[in-house]
Amino acid sequence: QVQLVESGGGLVQPGGSLRLSCVASGSIFSIGAMGWYRQVPGKQRELVASITSIGGTNYADSVKGRFTISRDNAKNTVDLQMNSLKPEDTAVYYCNAGLSTAARVWGNYWGQGTQVTVSS
Repeated sequence: QVQLVESGGGLVQPGGSLRLSCVASGSIFSIGAMGWYRQVPGKQRELVASITSIGGTNYADSVKGRFTISRDNAKNTVDLQMNSLKPEDTAVYYCNAGLSTAARVWGNYWGQGTQVTVSS
């Protein structure tokens, strides 16, 4: 069984920083791309940033220059450093990974989500 568990959300003032972390655990053979998505009530979940297994990154235009995604393949973790946060960054943030289990079954996995609130 595979799990993605996020941590690091919370309340921060505009202009502040937060770091989100996600660890994948369980019977994992290999992990492909990992990413962070966010969702606000009434809207579709949107991609924030993604990173390939060899470190290639992609960012939503709205977060370029402010957010940085990174991963540690040895630890099966992916982090999102968020700087210069704005109220419009308020959302539930979800970790995502495409991975192959020990049984060589490929799947797309999601974490449970962590709330980020940017407010004064």
